[in-house]
Amino acid sequence: MVTEEDVRRLALALPETAEKPMYGTPAFYVRGRWFARVREEGDLLVLPVASQEDKDGLIAAEPAKFRTMPHYDGHAIVLVRFGAVDAEEMGELLADAWRLRAPKRLAAESDV
Repeated sequence: MVTEEDVRRLALALPETAEKPMYGTPAFYVRGRWFARVREEGDLLVLPVASQEDKDGLIAAEPAKFRTMPHYDGHAIVLVRFGAVDAEEMGELLADAWRLRAPKRLAAESDV
């Protein structure tokens, strides 16, 4: 099970990542574009995914890990349950979200 501190450590290890609040909770940005946010509940992480199809596939394949809520309907955004993933998987999910939001040149130049 990961904690908010694990998420923070993993996210801030990614190139040019900064933390600042979004809606009163910790969020992580790469060059000003958000790629992860802790929800108010404190046990869910909001992450962008590549497409609505990817979102639907994750939720269908592993509903214990991934979910959504009406607020995110129509958006390629998934919620990840902290208690359902380990640090390695969370790191991979954060890296995927980082690559989606990072400028193309930065993403191409990095090892992420």
